[in-house]
Amino acid sequence: MTVWFVVAVPLVMMFFALAMERVEHRLRHVAVQEEEVEEFLEQARPNEVRALYGHGIGRALELFRLRRLGGRAAKLRPRKTR
Repeated sequence: MTVWFVVAVPLVMMFFALAMERVEHRLRHVAVQEEEVEEFLEQARPNEVRALYGHGIGRALELFRLRRLGGRAAKLRPRKTR
């Protein structure tokens, strides 16, 4: 009985550690970076702050990123002249 305990406990701990590593890896890519939050708080517009209040940081950062990317895309695109 003790032999099974000696063999099973390290194996269970190893599999648990591997599973937690996979979960941590996924969360690291999904989680919000500290720099993004600081930049958002410094440069947020009223509609983005309302999104933060109503829907959480994920939606607010999505709007913030779209605005930033939209501004860059507009600068890169040549404007049509009439």
